[in-house]
Formats: sequence, structure tokens, C-alpha cells
Amino acid sequence: MAVYRIGEILLPLEGTEEDLRRAAAKRLRVPEKAITSLRLVKRSVDARKRNDVHFICTVECEAPEGKGIRDPKIGKAIPYRYELPVGKPMEKRPLVVGFGPAGMFAALILAEAGYRPIVTERGAPIEERAKAVEAFWNTGILDTESNVQFGEGGAGTFSDGKLNTGTKDPRAAFVLREFVAAGAPEEILWEAKPHIGTDRLPQAVRGIREKIRSLGGEIRFHTKVTDLLIREGAICGAVLNGSETLETDTVILAIGHSARDTFRLLRDLHIPMEQKPFSLGARIEHLQEKVDRSQYGKFAGHPALGAADYRLAVHLPNGRGVYTFCMCPGGQVVAAASEESRLVTNGMSSRARDGVNANSALLVGISPVDFGSEDILAGVELQRRIEEAAFLAGGGGYKAPAQRVGDFLQKRRSIRLGDVKPTYRPGVTPSAMEDFLPEFITESMRMGIRLLDQKLRGFGDPEALLTGPETRSSSPVRILRGENCESVTVRGLFPCGEGAGYAGGIVSAAVDGIRCAEMAVRLI
Repeated sequence: MAVYRIGEILLPLEGTEEDLRRAAAKRLRVPEKAITSLRLVKRSVDARKRNDVHFICTVECEAPEGKGIRDPKIGKAIPYRYELPVGKPMEKRPLVVGFGPAGMFAALILAEAGYRPIVTERGAPIEERAKAVEAFWNTGILDTESNVQFGEGGAGTFSDGKLNTGTKDPRAAFVLREFVAAGAPEEILWEAKPHIGTDRLPQAVRGIREKIRSLGGEIRFHTKVTDLLIREGAICGAVLNGSETLETDTVILAIGHSARDTFRLLRDLHIPMEQKPFSLGARIEHLQEKVDRSQYGKFAGHPALGAADYRLAVHLPNGRGVYTFCMCPGGQVVAAASEESRLVTNGMSSRARDGVNANSALLVGISPVDFGSEDILAGVELQRRIEEAAFLAGGGGYKAPAQRVGDFLQKRRSIRLGDVKPTYRPGVTPSAMEDFLPEFITESMRMGIRLLDQKLRGFGDPEALLTGPETRSSSPVRILRGENCESVTVRGLFPCGEGAGYAGGIVSAAVDGIRCAEMAVRLI
């Protein structure tokens, strides 16, 4: 007997586990009853032919060797087991700055390896943070330290809990298993595009927090690192909240892409950084039922499929790329500001993804040549200028400027909204994207919408709605580090995750946090 992995099993939408077992036996060329166990490893939707929408599955099963093992899509299953890093004892407890995915998993590894990390998070624990965010959405009163960007779980906590990633790093499997152990739905282990959902993610975040604490880790909320202490080219401590000094020789810096004051601190400390490309644009909303019909045809609404998603990209004649990002089926556009009088949007959806609208970021890639300055933080200042202009265009109170796609394509200011009702709170103001976005961005968006409509019918629906701006898709700076994940000039400092410019999403940030924790242990 052996455990085999069998890929590319076609399964009807009404298919069952028995159908998978039968197909696996046929592929292995063994009797169905000879399969003693079967586990679904991956399931994706194949909608390339709208008259034949089905699932493509990969399974692992225990069975005797059959003649079918010559099939190139069948191989021996190789179980993955994460091995904790091993190093010498640390004289001082390591400090993890930030408790988003990168900091969370860095702290988890350090705790499991016995190093009792201290974690600082400028924002609030998830329970308190959720109340602050809800209050902001309802009233327009912003807490600048506990919001969609800052607080336990990081910015991804108020998105969708998307866990799909392009990384092939095997540590990603460990991340998914830890989320499930902490309370996330088990389906994320086999969904091709796994997501936890904004409503379920807090439970998983709490579970990981309590595991770190049970292993001797300490998590300090409402605690900001206001200075780093460096002696003879090495970290020797940090100043917390402007007064407390913490001695440490290991700092994992997982600050997220919106910690602008910390970026400024690093620049003033002459920590090597560089400008990094990122993207700008707006959120685009469509009726979910139209997206379903466009993607699934007559199968739209089938209970086995749920809400359809999309991921689109085009390369324009002007050399720029336009693409969709962080697509939220059945979701809502959310206020994601972290600074007074500056407006930012993002998207989120619940586990059920049962809202009326679909939304996604519609982004244009930009490079440092667009920043207008060689200053390391020029990208940050560009973001700020756009966010300030958007705040004014919305009329204050964090109301967002919004424009019908039909008006946008015709270069008309919207004076009314159409069939797609805005989901953004505290509310929207009919406006024009040109009020806050540079012309090279809006012109690229127009070309992009027309081309993307050829890939997804209805993407350019005149009644679709643009709400902006989306400025925080990724970090505008990269904190330089070597192959060992350590700063190129400061020993013991490990720039980490999305804010440092080395990840793009929950899983890749978590994987980078694990990698940095491993290096910190091995370099003792």
C-alpha cells in the first residue's frame, strides 16, 4: 500500500466523494474497494467553456500499486512537515514589531522554538479594533492608531482573508494548517483560491495570538516603536511609545505598508531603503449576478459554485499595466484611511460572499520615475497627495468620490449614480476620478477598462461604479536586506513582510515572517 497523489480529476458540480473515489480507482486501475482512504487536496472551477462548467480536483488516496501509476498525473504523495529552526539560546528576548501576518507568524515560530518573543502592535487587539473600524464606517470619526491598516491581524483582516498566493514555498502549507488549527474553515486546505472571510478571520487571529502567549510570547497592543537603538552597526534596543527602552539584539520589523512614520524613522536612522514600484487606481463595483452570468453562463447561481470571481490584466500600448487586484465577490468597498483628512478605499467580503455587488481594485502600475522626486519616501508623498485630494473631492467626513463607469469613459463628471448601488460607508459623493488621480492614471484606466471588457463581458458596464482612491496595494519602499534576511548595514535587524517590500498578501507575508524568524535563530 502507498499514498498516491492524483491530479486533474474532472468532477461535475453535483459530484460527491464517491465520484472522486470511483475516478481515483479508475485512474489507478485498481478496484474501488481497494482504496482505503481518500482526501481532497485541491479543487478549482474550470469555466473555460461556459456550457461545461465543472471542478478539477487533486486527491491523495491510500491504495495498492496499480497499472495506472504510469500516468504522469499520478505520483507518490510526499507529506510536508515543518521543521522548527534550531539555534543557540538568545541572551535577550527577540522583538517583533507589528502583528500582521508577517509579524504573527514570525512570533509564532520564535515562540514554538522556545525564544519567548515580545511583540509590539501599535493598534488594538482584534475585538477592540473591530469596534473602532465599525464606528469609523458609521460615523466618519477615525482612530489613527487602530483602523483598517493598523491593529491585530494587519490590513488583511479587513479585506477577505484571501489566502491564494503565487509563492511555491512549502511553508505556505504550514500557514494554512495553522490558520485551520486556530479556527479557520478547513476548506482553505483544498480550495484553489482559499479565503477565510472578514467575518471568520478574527477568530483565527485570536487563536494564533493565544497560542503564542501559551508558549511564553508577550504581545503588547497600543505600543509603537518610536526609535531603534543601534550601537557599532548592531541593534541593541528599541524605544516604545517614546519613553520605555527595551533591550534586545534581534528585531523583526514587520510594520506593514502603511507605517509611514516608521518609514520616516528608518530614513532618519540611515537604514538603507529604496523606492519601489507600486500601483494606483480605484475600486470598481459590478452587480455580482452579472459577473456570475459572464463567468458561468447557464450555471450561474449553482449552489456548488457560489459567487464568481475574476482576475484580469492587460498591457497597454503606453507601456503600463492595468490589472484587477483583491477581487471581493459579493463584498463591499470599505473606508481604509489611517491618517486624518486623507481618504483610502479597499475591499472586503464575508465567508459567504453573498452581497449584491462584486468589487475589485482596478490598478495601474507605476514606477519610481513617476514619483516626481528621488527622495526615498517620494512614493509615500505621492500617495498622500492623492488621498488628500480625494478627501476634498468627497466633501469631507471620509465620504468617497464615486463615478459611473459610463461617465468615466466619456470623461463626464457623474451627477447621479446608477444601477450599482455603492457599498462604501460613510457614503459617496458623485464626482470624477480626475479630481484626485493623475491624468496618466485615469487615461490608463480608461484604456484598461475597454480592453478588460473584451476579457470579461460586462466589465465596462456603464452602470458599474468606480470609487477611489486605491493607493495602498503594496509598499512604496523596500527596506534593503541580504540573502539572510538581515539589514545590509544593521546586524540583528530583519526587515520583513509586505511593508518591507518582500511580500504581497497574507500568505506570502506570513511565509516571509517565518523565513525571517528562521534566519534570526540561525544567525545567533
